[in-house]
Amino acid sequence: MLIQNFFGHLGTVMCHRHMVMIHCFKAGIIKRGLLHDLSKFSPTEFLSGVKYYQGMRSPNEREREVSGYSKAWLHHKGRNRHHFEYWTDYSMKTGKIMPVRMPDEYIYEMFCDRVAASKTYKKKDYNDSCPLEYFLKGNGTRFIDSDTAKKLEFLLRLLAEKGEKEAFRYIRRQNKKRTSKG
Repeated sequence: MLIQNFFGHLGTVMCHRHMVMIHCFKAGIIKRGLLHDLSKFSPTEFLSGVKYYQGMRSPNEREREVSGYSKAWLHHKGRNRHHFEYWTDYSMKTGKIMPVRMPDEYIYEMFCDRVAASKTYKKKDYNDSCPLEYFLKGNGTRFIDSDTAKKLEFLLRLLAEKGEKEAFRYIRRQNKKRTSKG
């Protein structure tokens, strides 16, 4: 069982990372694709992934069911800027931890990550509406900056309505404008 979980988890991580890399390349954010999710190979994340591997959903979900929290997720979100959960900080105005607006390059990587995750777990049941449906299910429960959420939802709707080619074309254009401004 442990050997099966090891290779099952490794295969899932490699497949997902490869898919995100391809999506990032198509979106014109090559560096983000090359650096995506390298922390998943750290002992904290990888060993937990093997232990809680199931194949049809993130092992972090099972770890939460068993332990009440996911040590792997806490490690992951603290090291990967493409997760909105990374972008929180203490607000001098409110005196509370508040969500912070994500830079666009990480929003684009988050989009690529969500599309790849949907493809990885949905497999043959995937369609271009799946990432949007998953996002909308979480509305009202996320601790995310409103501008960040609007941009991500816009990209997911563009994918659902016009497909990958148009979504990646849009991101490339926006990224080109962003990088040409300096």
